[in-house]
Amino acid sequence: MKPEIHPTYVETKVTCGCGESFTTRSTVESGSLFVEVCSVCHPFYTGKQRILDTGGRVARFEERMKKSAAKGAKTSAK
Repeated sequence: MKPEIHPTYVETKVTCGCGESFTTRSTVESGSLFVEVCSVCHPFYTGKQRILDTGGRVARFEERMKKSAAKGAKTSAK
């Protein structure tokens, strides 16, 4: 490896919005980092996930397609 081209890694204290903190290595020169969520408070890791209704637009589109298909069947039957 070439000397002096790689960033220096320093021990960095990462602090979460929930108050949890841990130490890692990073190229952040200040030695501290603030994050909004971590593995202690993120819903994915805590198991408190909420299922969101993501079918809103798709369901409306499919409903319109069913209606137009039914209309098309009525007009072709005449």
